[in-house]
Amino acid sequence: MGKPSVQLYSVRDAFAADPADTLRRLAAIGFTQVEPYGVVENVAALSAGLPANGLSAPTAHAKLIGEDQNAVFAAAKQLGIAVVIDPLVKPEQWQNAADITATAEALNAAAKIAEDHGVRVGYHNHWWELESRIDGRSAFEVFADQLDPAIALEVDAYWATAGGENAPELLRRLGSRVHAIHVKDGALATDASGQVPAGQGSVPLADVLAAAPDALRVVEFDRYDGDIFDGIAASFAYLTEGAK
Repeated sequence: MGKPSVQLYSVRDAFAADPADTLRRLAAIGFTQVEPYGVVENVAALSAGLPANGLSAPTAHAKLIGEDQNAVFAAAKQLGIAVVIDPLVKPEQWQNAADITATAEALNAAAKIAEDHGVRVGYHNHWWELESRIDGRSAFEVFADQLDPAIALEVDAYWATAGGENAPELLRRLGSRVHAIHVKDGALATDASGQVPAGQGSVPLADVLAAAPDALRVVEFDRYDGDIFDGIAASFAYLTEGAK
């Protein structure tokens, strides 16, 4: 789906210290799109920094459940963000069907509020939604079945694989529900240690990308032992020069 994006959480320390320079450096790598986090907190820096560097933000992460959703969606609308993705619902909420239904209902309600602002809601997985099984199925898929069809899924291929799921098969089952993929690689440690540029680790990324050809590719690192901008540049090269 066009050119890759990058999750700004990957460069959170640099962004907190100097958001303008961080966005400039990402644009210099070749990115034209980014995925912000904390849209309300960072709206001023993003309002200035995105257009100054020729960047857009088609998606963003922001906590939705239990938050002032009108404020989040208003900030997203101001920044031109089309899909606001809740990045995390804690592991204990994925262990039984009733809790999973409650989360789905909360996001469905958020989607109605988002619609009033002209934006959409999404959800991003970690490993625990795939590791938890409800009647033989992953909690993530049980959850997806209960979502309003307007809600987008952002599948993190690294976390899905770390949770014991075959990520390409998961993507094929979810089909057009998948709006974006977090392109991340490494040794599959759930503490995010040992993450490496795309194509250099244990995630079957070529198969992942082939399984969801229309999904937005979003580079992300939770942790990286080297220079994070070098790691991001290597992942960008993998997506633009190697596997599509």
